[in-house]
Amino acid sequence: MAAIAVGDIIPDGTVSYFDEQDQMQSVSVHSLAQGKKVILFAVPGAFTPTCSTKHVPGFIEKADELKSKGVDEILCISVNDPFVMKAWAKTYPDNKHVKFLADGAGKYTHALGLELDLSEKGLGVRSRRYALLVVDLKVKAANIESGGEFTVSGADEILKAL
Repeated sequence: MAAIAVGDIIPDGTVSYFDEQDQMQSVSVHSLAQGKKVILFAVPGAFTPTCSTKHVPGFIEKADELKSKGVDEILCISVNDPFVMKAWAKTYPDNKHVKFLADGAGKYTHALGLELDLSEKGLGVRSRRYALLVVDLKVKAANIESGGEFTVSGADEILKAL
């Protein structure tokens, strides 16, 4: 399966998160992105070093700047269950704009063609690290990493695409 690319319409799929009332919600990605300008970025795993200390903090720190450029939603997705994503989100008390979404079985990641097999490291099949700029479901920028790299999918790189 080919990876999602600029010009493609993102596939629909169901992801989960905990809302402000601490209730688990399952929503379609299209319901979060249709008619909006969104950043969908993914990490190989919650609580992993690069994801926790570089990738997510960059989007939290740059959230106001991204919003000032018209971004409606900043969505972080990982192949983890919603309880892990909720616990991970709580480690960022200053976060006001990044929504942590669980793709527990990796179905959405598979639909994007962005799976990464980390079985040799004991992590199973996860997501490649990426950041997509999506406008009304259409991919305008696709910053997709190779392997475990962190060079093109950070907030600064997505800002360049705005």
